[in-house]
Amino acid sequence: MKALVFLLSLVLANVANVASAATRADTGGAFSLVDQDGARVTEKTFLGRPVLLYFGYTTCPDVCPLDLAKIARVAKRVSAEAGVDVKPIFVTVDPERDTPAKLKPYVHFFGADFSGLTGTPEEIAKIGDEYHVYSRKVPTADGTSYMVDHSTVLFLLGADGGYLDHYGRSLSIDEIVSRAVAKLAGAGSP
Repeated sequence: MKALVFLLSLVLANVANVASAATRADTGGAFSLVDQDGARVTEKTFLGRPVLLYFGYTTCPDVCPLDLAKIARVAKRVSAEAGVDVKPIFVTVDPERDTPAKLKPYVHFFGADFSGLTGTPEEIAKIGDEYHVYSRKVPTADGTSYMVDHSTVLFLLGADGGYLDHYGRSLSIDEIVSRAVAKLAGAGSP
């Protein structure tokens, strides 16, 4: 029962964090990370095309794979409906385990256009802070490993790299696509 109460409190804290922090005007910023090919990238690397940005980790047992499959469908539909090439990007919240070599097959499973980003724990903490993303290691019951509790928010960035909108897990693909297309039209994305 204590474990259930603890898990419920984590979920509620995460929901509160997502609902308030992701709406801040200062969402986003500079970063320097390593992509799935081992190349150093920054926020400037992706300028010129809108981005769908998501934080998670490759050993996530359920939420991340479902969300990334959804993001792949959203990216295709937004690209088609808005007439722009949208770039899906997955940023790990588990840099100790998620190396470029591990990220590459993982993100490419969801689409050849996906980029996976990792870095040092400090670099990941910095980008997490820029996007007000919550993440915390949670030891497994047997104490031999850990899971990562984290925010599950999808961010839309304009072609200029600026924050445009964010979407929670409860939104349907149709709702996300509709909002993203409208935001991109309003931002004048190429």
